[in-house]
Amino acid sequence: MSIRRSTVILSSFLSLYCGIVTAQASGDTGRLSLQQCVEIAIKNNADVQRKGLQRESAHLNWTQSKEYLLPTLNADAYHGSNQGRSINPYTNTYIDQQLTYANYSVYSNLTLFQGLSLQNAIKQNRQNFNAASYEEQQQKELLTLNVIMAYLQVLTNEDLLALSYQQQEVSTRQVERLDIRNADSAADPKELYDLKGQLANDQLSVVNTQNSLENARLSLAQLMNIPYTPLLAFQRMSTGSNSQLLYDASAAEVFKNAEANLAMVKAADLRKASAETAIQVQKGRGYPTVFLNGSLATNYSSAGTLQNLVRTTEAAGNSYVDYNGTKLPVIEQYNEYKASRIPYGTQLNNNLNNSISIGVTIPILNSFQNKNRIAQARITAKDAAITANTVRIQLQQSVEQAYFNMTAAQNKYKVLQQQLAAFKESFRVAEVKFNAGAINSVDYVVAKNNYDRSNINMVVAGYDLLIRIKLLDYYQGKPLW
Repeated sequence: MSIRRSTVILSSFLSLYCGIVTAQASGDTGRLSLQQCVEIAIKNNADVQRKGLQRESAHLNWTQSKEYLLPTLNADAYHGSNQGRSINPYTNTYIDQQLTYANYSVYSNLTLFQGLSLQNAIKQNRQNFNAASYEEQQQKELLTLNVIMAYLQVLTNEDLLALSYQQQEVSTRQVERLDIRNADSAADPKELYDLKGQLANDQLSVVNTQNSLENARLSLAQLMNIPYTPLLAFQRMSTGSNSQLLYDASAAEVFKNAEANLAMVKAADLRKASAETAIQVQKGRGYPTVFLNGSLATNYSSAGTLQNLVRTTEAAGNSYVDYNGTKLPVIEQYNEYKASRIPYGTQLNNNLNNSISIGVTIPILNSFQNKNRIAQARITAKDAAITANTVRIQLQQSVEQAYFNMTAAQNKYKVLQQQLAAFKESFRVAEVKFNAGAINSVDYVVAKNNYDRSNINMVVAGYDLLIRIKLLDYYQGKPLW
């Protein structure tokens, strides 16, 4: 095979590969973009869902604390039957008979003052809700970062696989060329078998890279919590622009932006503020409570009766008058009554009563419960302050480490650029000389391996630098795609 033909085949292969990459970068409909992967992962992630439920629970607590300012309103209804000796609610006298009764009441209570504990509880629960919201956002951000790293790992292995195929193709062409020459007894058999060994190494590299790619796809599918299939495909991302420019912020600037923007810092600060507000809540409960009560009630009893006048008669009574020595009886009037039950509705209307009262409850001695609760709230507040400070310290350390890793990756990338350019030219010269018979297979294989390794190192370093940059972007709250 001639050098011209080898060059044509290599150019065709590279053109095909670049065409595939360009098509993927333009957004093939069958490929998942980074944003789609992140959205799927957030939707399916159990930890994010739990944080969402915690946020909803915190919102309910906040709503309930506001509703404690409203008056309570309750109603009671009792129906019963009584046998034996009891008090007639109409005559307030004892009776001995079976009766049925009913009591109805509506009552309300309103807390007018409780040392501002209710108002501070509203403030505390609002802070807890906001903290829960930021904690949910933090969980989404961490998941997003993990998905991005897994996504870039997939792209890294895709590039490495394409590079492995390219390396295999170069070795295949050389073996084919030497096979033809060997058939004509014009090639050294040692060189042929050296190249066949190199071809086997390249084929093994393809197999290993394919396995790494499938493993990376599997990891990404697990992060998205979707069933894995080898048909999963992902859109391409460019690494060139980010890998050649200096980062646009110093480590101190990154930390300053992270402290101001990251949800984890805001959540820790709100938990600290909530713990401090809890102290005021407990202090308020030690003050007197002023409350207003009101009620409306009525009742019914089957013993409730009315005496209705039936008729009036006249007859001699027990008293008399003496008239000229004769006792004459006194005519008296007698009223005859008939008892009738008072209707149900009439009783409820007649027995209607209402009341309103205002009172004060003064806590004096309750086993020192409130004192101990205040002390416990202070301890919790100190712990929350330590946690918030620790979050900042760890964040600063993480930013400094990430910035150092980015700088190191950038320096490595620049050196590898120079190395790749040198080994590329070295391999070009070695291939020309080997095809012309000016060098042996050992020199050719060494030059090829150097070039192959530098290509692999360059791909890995490019994505490693991109990951480092994305991490710093995350700390600054910048868009990650």
